[in-house]
Amino acid sequence: MSARVVVLAGPSGAGKSRLAERLGLPVLRLDDFYKSGGDPTLPVITSGPNAGITDWDHPDSWLPDDAIATLERLCREGRAVVPVYDIAHDGRCGEQVLDLDGHSLFVAEGIFAQDVVSACADRGLLAAAYCVTQHPLVTFWRRLTRDLREHRKPPLVLLRRGWALMRGQRRVVGDAVRKGCRRVTPDEAYAEVTAMIGATHP
Repeated sequence: MSARVVVLAGPSGAGKSRLAERLGLPVLRLDDFYKSGGDPTLPVITSGPNAGITDWDHPDSWLPDDAIATLERLCREGRAVVPVYDIAHDGRCGEQVLDLDGHSLFVAEGIFAQDVVSACADRGLLAAAYCVTQHPLVTFWRRLTRDLREHRKPPLVLLRRGWALMRGQRRVVGDAVRKGCRRVTPDEAYAEVTAMIGATHP
């Protein structure tokens, strides 16, 4: 084993990507393992104002087995070919090589990150698993401004989705905790992972 993974789960907009950037470690974006928009197995929202559109917040909208295989390859070999996903166009737009460059720790983050924790622990790949969370209103605003800035979806869809996610934040956090993540703020996770980095590179 050449490396182990720090898993960052939590609601969309909670600060996982910002935290990963602050840590300065290689990052595997688990959201790049979404299914493409034309996949007939994608789940669809059946009720409410967003009825009829793809439910990108449902775990059936991504490919956990592909993500776990890539995580294991990174931990054992130190590099792997990973997909590049374009959210605005609902599909993969290429691939790239993620090289850990000798790091003994790396980060895997995404809204379904909690679903890889058990498999990583069973395979001896896991260094730590966190559920990053902040006040729901803070998360709502950060998610909305990010998604509007990146033109991820039409504004009305983003607003409706954001409202639904804010109402469901407690459920998302509870699911992550049940699946092996520890609930923390971004600053708490930063302090702990920084200590781990220091212990592996004295």
